[in-house]
Amino acid sequence: MVDVLVIGSGGAGMVAALSAKEAGATVMVVGKSYPTRSQTCMAQGGINAAIGESDSVSAHIADTLKSSQGLGDKKAIAKLCEEGIEAVAWLDKIGLPFSRSAESKIAQRRLGGASADRACYAQDYTGLKILHTLYDNCLKNQITFLNEHFLLELITQEDQEVKRVVGAVFKSLKSGELTSIYARSIIMATGGYSRVYDHYSTNATGSSGDGLAVALRAGAILSDMEFVQFHPTGLKNASILISESARGAGGHLLNAHGERFTDELQPRDSLSRAIDVEIQKSGAVFLDIRHLGENFIDHELPQERKLAKLYENVDPVTDVIPIKPVAHYTMGGIAVDDNAESNLEGLFAVGECANHNVHGANRLGGNSLLELVVFGKEAGKQAALSAQAIDDVAENSEVQAEVAYKLEMIKSYTNEIDFYQKRQELGTLFYHFAGITRSEEGLSSALEQVHGMQHELPKMGILDSSDIYNTNLIEFLEFINMLTLAETMLVAMLERRESRGAHAREDFSEKDDLLYAKHSAIILHYQRIEIGYTTMQREGV
Repeated sequence: MVDVLVIGSGGAGMVAALSAKEAGATVMVVGKSYPTRSQTCMAQGGINAAIGESDSVSAHIADTLKSSQGLGDKKAIAKLCEEGIEAVAWLDKIGLPFSRSAESKIAQRRLGGASADRACYAQDYTGLKILHTLYDNCLKNQITFLNEHFLLELITQEDQEVKRVVGAVFKSLKSGELTSIYARSIIMATGGYSRVYDHYSTNATGSSGDGLAVALRAGAILSDMEFVQFHPTGLKNASILISESARGAGGHLLNAHGERFTDELQPRDSLSRAIDVEIQKSGAVFLDIRHLGENFIDHELPQERKLAKLYENVDPVTDVIPIKPVAHYTMGGIAVDDNAESNLEGLFAVGECANHNVHGANRLGGNSLLELVVFGKEAGKQAALSAQAIDDVAENSEVQAEVAYKLEMIKSYTNEIDFYQKRQELGTLFYHFAGITRSEEGLSSALEQVHGMQHELPKMGILDSSDIYNTNLIEFLEFINMLTLAETMLVAMLERRESRGAHAREDFSEKDDLLYAKHSAIILHYQRIEIGYTTMQREGV
């Protein structure tokens, strides 16, 4: 048993692990893949901090509140922005190779929705370099990693009507064996769920929302699941992200006639809708950075040039880049309080799987990397403090036995239906009916089809029955989790009868502050999804 178990080895998980270790806790990090392969590497544009002479913390707070469309918590946003300067200084201190200005200061660029050049960056590899830096420091601090272990369920215990999370059950990808790991505190840092949109997402296939689905089954509250941010500039054919840094550096958006048609640095929700409308009107939209010059592109945007050449067969130095908006970041997640703790005692959450109420209805570009540092540190510290108050927890072999039984049942499923095809259908369904714009008719149809897929799961059995690296089984388990989250998303989208930030309803096109200036809250009650609304006061959830 360890003091703090961190589930998820991306940026948020590693910051939390370092913070917990610094607070004196014994720490173990368990990941589905490897630390440097996490989704954090796709955060290319930069990390916000008001360190520029023309910027201020108050301006950063104002921009974040404006972007959140009335659903951002002022206290949480103030913490995020006020600690941003220290967060960047900490990353610089532990070795992050920031790009530098001519005066050797940390270089900054302006991203959409910002009132100043605020995003500190390392070329267009900021997230990847943060991952490498964090991993190096975790190794230096002798933090234990257990890679290639898939999260199956949380282990809970109840005492006087208080439910506490005391462990988790994992399946080793390498051996297929089940393992139960017990801890005094657990931090969920498993990332977001935008892969529900399948090939219409910038995210890797692993972004299946496993941590949220598992937490929901254990009794955690999920909030704001209807808010999914579409990135304005995904490559047209591959949906690979072309970083906002390209527009921040002065890139233009052109329609099929070669004309600029909108403000390239408006917030992502507005820009994605503008691009979507223009694609329907003129047939295509392109990102143009040719005027920036080859030297600038190779020095500041080398990854964007490589991606465009590899996936679209165009060279941004001489050609325009065909783009479309695609699902990118999920604002919803496990509801947490000031201490990053969920409604389940001992379960903390951080990063994209958590909802700290700082992004609201639309995340400000550059705040995701900042969030994982600021709240990663807070989660690690609070989880370590919580662990100090807990004696050894009682082990419970029943949960692992139940998991083993369910896995055996899956092996008995027939294979009449190819779940890979259904997974692709789910993504297409969501992109068209639960995407940039939505309506009751489309959402209701999508929900009916999701229920149909859930009902047909016993007919979607796997073909591989082996134990060693059975990716067929893991991908089926991910699909089950995605269907669970798909249902929560559609229920939340249907219930919110207004348009706010990333949630745009054709049939309710205006914002309704009287009814919906609140957070949606979803629980699983007797295997049924139930939704309500709450102001989510920061002193608790």
